[in-house]
Amino acid sequence: MKCLPTTLLGVTTLLSLTLNGNAQNVVTNWNTIASTAIVTTGGEGPGASGVWFAYTSIAVYDAVNAVHRRKFEPFYYAGGAAPEASDQAAALAAAHRVLVYYFPAQQTALDAQFQTSLSAVASTPRGKTEGVKAGEAAAEALISERTGDGLNASITYSEPSGPGVWEPNPPGSSPVAPWLGQMRPFTMRSADQFLPDGPTALSSEEWVADYNLTRLFGGAVSDLRTPAQTEIGLFWTANTAAQYSQVFNGLVQYYNLDLMDSARLMAMLWTGYADAAIGCFNGKYIYHFWRPWGAIPAGGDNPELVADPTWKPLATTPNHPEYPAAHACLTGAVTNLVADYFHTRRVHVSVNSSVFSDGVHTHTFEDTGDWLNEVYWARIFAGFHFNHSLQDGAELGRQVAHQLVESHFRSEDERERH
Repeated sequence: MKCLPTTLLGVTTLLSLTLNGNAQNVVTNWNTIASTAIVTTGGEGPGASGVWFAYTSIAVYDAVNAVHRRKFEPFYYAGGAAPEASDQAAALAAAHRVLVYYFPAQQTALDAQFQTSLSAVASTPRGKTEGVKAGEAAAEALISERTGDGLNASITYSEPSGPGVWEPNPPGSSPVAPWLGQMRPFTMRSADQFLPDGPTALSSEEWVADYNLTRLFGGAVSDLRTPAQTEIGLFWTANTAAQYSQVFNGLVQYYNLDLMDSARLMAMLWTGYADAAIGCFNGKYIYHFWRPWGAIPAGGDNPELVADPTWKPLATTPNHPEYPAAHACLTGAVTNLVADYFHTRRVHVSVNSSVFSDGVHTHTFEDTGDWLNEVYWARIFAGFHFNHSLQDGAELGRQVAHQLVESHFRSEDERERH
């Protein structure tokens, strides 16, 4: 049985940083507001949500960067800001403008949050006014650049059939976000730039091993899975975008990042998350590989395998194809980006999950590799995925992350070295 590789981006020396668990800034505040607008109120799913988070965080990054005299490489907005402009006002204005544009039905609530946030900014009236101007300019640049990018495009899903082929569940239902895999990415050359090689051949020994691993550990009833493993499987069924929004805020707060560094980290993570989702869903709707809930009751189309007609997964499976595994794509990207940002994978990460009736559960990691590996096992314990899909998904995420840090969000010195 193979385990996922955990690739380290950057050096492996422990970063010494001031710790402050109570630090707050408008970047994290508006990341939380964005989570409410996109996921809680907007109802967007775990993969697709990343696109709106990326829109918001890129505009915030460009706005704060403009106030800081383009300390880092602009993403879409290369304009400047008045010398007295408040970076806090710029950040919240950018986030507000983007969210109102994409979620106009929520404008009343977002406008109220904007006014509350702006009133709390410690700046002169002119500083606030100039900051808001910079933020809105950055937001308008993003909106203009992303017009026609394929967001929510109407895609007709043509359902294939046969052994090894995924079908919507329940039958006749609409598959999740087929448009996502066809939209224009943020940092990739195309949605299929990192397209993996494809699912395991049903005639292979690898397929036999992968099938049995998920059959034995991922069923609603399992004699092998421990209570702790069951908890892990369920823990990671929370909406990934909402869950990771809290994680990203926690990184900013734990490491006491200033506003510019907060905006840069948030934009890197959400942009990588979004591109990993785009690349992942591109592969899903190219390969159409079946989920365990379809494969295992059918016997896997291999004479060496035993069909289990009553087999069901531990948790409700998302309604999109199995390969590559989306959570592995997303977590593969963000764990590598976190390691690269902090120049070590020895980073303190705290993740919450509220999917349990007995309250919120928290998992803490001190190594991004451990974080990625737990997500890998969680998708097997939940009965969602096969091993090969998780490996290829994590590799897709790693490639997205590597290219992103090589080509975007760089400082002047980093740009000169490249």
